[in-house]
Amino acid sequence: MRESLSFRTKRRAPLLQVAKSAIATVAAWLVAGWLVQGPPPIFAAIAALLVVQPSINQSLTRAVERSVGVVVGVVIASLLGIALGSPTWVILLSAGVALVIAWALRMSPGATNQVAISAILVLALGTATPNYAVDRVLETLIGALVGIVVNVALVPPVLVPPAREKLEVLGRELAAALERLAEALEAPQTPASLEELLLEARLLRPVRDAAAAAIADGADSLSLNPRSGRHRTDLRAMQDLLDRFTPVVTQAIGMTRAVYDGYDATIAEEPSVRAIAEQLHRAAHDVRRAFAVDTGADLPIATEEPALTRPLQIRTPSPAHWVLVGSLLMDLHRVHETLRDGEG
Repeated sequence: MRESLSFRTKRRAPLLQVAKSAIATVAAWLVAGWLVQGPPPIFAAIAALLVVQPSINQSLTRAVERSVGVVVGVVIASLLGIALGSPTWVILLSAGVALVIAWALRMSPGATNQVAISAILVLALGTATPNYAVDRVLETLIGALVGIVVNVALVPPVLVPPAREKLEVLGRELAAALERLAEALEAPQTPASLEELLLEARLLRPVRDAAAAAIADGADSLSLNPRSGRHRTDLRAMQDLLDRFTPVVTQAIGMTRAVYDGYDATIAEEPSVRAIAEQLHRAAHDVRRAFAVDTGADLPIATEEPALTRPLQIRTPSPAHWVLVGSLLMDLHRVHETLRDGEG
């Protein structure tokens, strides 16, 4: 409950983003105040503040939402104001009408809120005349344009490094999961240790999802970005690496679940199981190597030779363990194919 009610984030927004928002707000106020005579340019300042987003693509999206919302809201407020005046009940009515019209038009949540806010502000702060309505629309367009220009001109954001960090975390966690599974096959385990093993393996999914989300944010930050350049190639390689190892994440979780379900105290004595454990250690080595090479990490392991060089060949396991061994071998074979394809 404490986390759900928190108004704080885990990480601060970049200080540059805060500075750009402040600069855009001030610039929009000054420019709109110079170009559009009349009341203080509140609409321009708010538009600029909302338009400056972590990526240029998001800025354009927010600019369109903001502009369309203001136009619709101003039109609604003007019609109601001309017909009914500007008493309090008309202001409240305009908010309800604005929300219903936005819902009927299937507007996005951001645009829907903007329609209602604009209608309220026009009736509460001004007079419902055509000239006043046009001026507020112009203010908004000026503010949105200023916000986009500031976001493009002042070091447009590139979110590729955070994507690389998330991908490196996935590589480390995937290799660690394979190592933990190998160690569980080499020594007797308690029920509690098996529970922990399965829980840690399942945590690979949110790590993988975080990497995918970071790569998507990186791609979004490069849209319409004049600084994209070589970053597009890097991001494409990261996406390829994620796509390549996503099945390995699934296989690691599946192997861990198979061990959890089929474990008994004698499994560590099975020669075929010990051989599988050795192959899992080698696979973990090669996963670390693959992520070090493909993400450009400056790690010694990136220069090492792959350890999992050929498929595992074992003797027929004992009848008590053949189901578990067969399941592990199938998944291990798929892991081997993924690593081998990467070397090719």
